[in-house]
Amino acid sequence: MEFRHLGRSGLVISELVYGNWITHGGQVEEDAAVACVNAALDAGITTFDTADVYAQGKAEEVLGRALKGQRRDGIEVFTKVYWPMGKGKNDRGLSAKHIKESIDNSLTRLQTDRVELYQAHRWDVETPLEETMQAFADVVHAGKAHYIGVSEWTADQIRAGAELAKELKIQLVSSQPQYSALWRVIEAEVVPASEELGIGQIVWSPLAGGVLSGKYKPGQAAPAGSRGADPQFGRFVEGWLKDDVLERVQQLGPIAEELGLTIAQLSLAWVLQNSNVSAAIIGATRPEQVEENVKAVGVKLPEEVYTKINELLAPVAITDPKETTAPNPRA
Repeated sequence: MEFRHLGRSGLVISELVYGNWITHGGQVEEDAAVACVNAALDAGITTFDTADVYAQGKAEEVLGRALKGQRRDGIEVFTKVYWPMGKGKNDRGLSAKHIKESIDNSLTRLQTDRVELYQAHRWDVETPLEETMQAFADVVHAGKAHYIGVSEWTADQIRAGAELAKELKIQLVSSQPQYSALWRVIEAEVVPASEELGIGQIVWSPLAGGVLSGKYKPGQAAPAGSRGADPQFGRFVEGWLKDDVLERVQQLGPIAEELGLTIAQLSLAWVLQNSNVSAAIIGATRPEQVEENVKAVGVKLPEEVYTKINELLAPVAITDPKETTAPNPRA
């Protein structure tokens, strides 16, 4: 494993972060989830990302049990707040009430007294930013989180949040956007703003929901057991399951083979090539997937290969910065 600083902060995290969106408490049984966490630890991954809304708290609970017994100072745990966690009108958003109640609930589920990073899972149009950032500052000053981050905020929103964070003497250190060789909407605005502010990207879906593994073939049904074949979770990748996309992804095969990589490893290496990316989040339903993904760490793509990938995928890649918060590509 290799490690990078999270933005310009002093926090060092593993280049690959193990994330449990969809999988823990949902797509896989707990024994399999724990096996995947153990595989991540064995591979040198020290950073784990979750959110309260994942499986309505169950994902945090599973992760807490899976990490129990680990030296707490040797790992970094990230979680998030924003999405509804109940039917009450205050059980959602980024109000002071919801943030302060949610951090305590997350810490209980995770079986820890603090998280290294607490993130705003989306921008809240109904709560004044000043209230949100003050609540995050209170969380940090109480020792319940060390750093603050955001997810799927635009460049302007990140700038506004960073300015208030500085006034409140807390560190806004990260952005967690969707980013892959197919989904590149952060490059035009979010990345330049983040570089200026010292904010690092912790990117999710670096394999475009598994499409950039090459397992989905044009003209064929999604493989049994894959996310694309899952009636509950297939909507997260259906926008990519089009022949024009899949045909170009298959053309990555020879490029990867020349470098001794799989398409998935090549795609992860492509993401990590971006100097503003502090880490890429990987998920898994089997330990073998973790072990394979880790082989992308430390791979430096030659410039001509990086350019070739960009040219190959350009006709099907999404680059418009206005799509920053879009939940489902191409759907």
